[in-house]
Amino acid sequence: MTRKPWELPFLAEPEEVAGLRRVMRLHLRLWGLSDVSDAAEICVSEMVSNVIRHVGVGTPSTLVVEMKGTHLRVGLRDPDTRALPTLLSAGPDDESGRGLAMLDAVAERWGVILGAESKLVWCDLATPLASPGGHIDDPRVAKSEACLTLYAGGVVAENLGVGRAGVVFQEEAAIDLIADILHWLRAHGHDPDEALDRAQLHFEAELGLAG
Repeated sequence: MTRKPWELPFLAEPEEVAGLRRVMRLHLRLWGLSDVSDAAEICVSEMVSNVIRHVGVGTPSTLVVEMKGTHLRVGLRDPDTRALPTLLSAGPDDESGRGLAMLDAVAERWGVILGAESKLVWCDLATPLASPGGHIDDPRVAKSEACLTLYAGGVVAENLGVGRAGVVFQEEAAIDLIADILHWLRAHGHDPDEALDRAQLHFEAELGLAG
């Protein structure tokens, strides 16, 4: 699977946080990393709040998301190189100081990269990936890949992890397999539409249990 780095410029304002969390959630779903979505959304919320509180409302900022090996790196770039984040011990009655503590709690590691005109606050989240370009360790996914490999005569296996073209090939092979299964159902007197509906319900139920 290709997980290319992406960036999203925005203005650091409270009303932007919900949208940024939603974009993060949807993007991680496409990357097959929904398992770390909650932690990533917390990181986004806390980093944006930190910019608003210590740099200023409306600060031009950029959300940066990329893979570092099998870790997901979530970063936030802003133009103020003076306001550096500091981990404080916040008491139960303190109104501030908990943001970086939350970041420190959910991330495996975090830090700051200073540039000439900006800084990047980043945090790395552990994922269930066995390899940077692979998928989560799920027996259902492994079975599907075995079926696709048999279906395409080994061609799918040869095209695993070869960039965007490989991803497109695998997707088309999966669609072809589903279409042929629907033909098989129809030939045996079953309703393909009903089967699709039942499969979708089953899939969504399993996602709900996993979440």
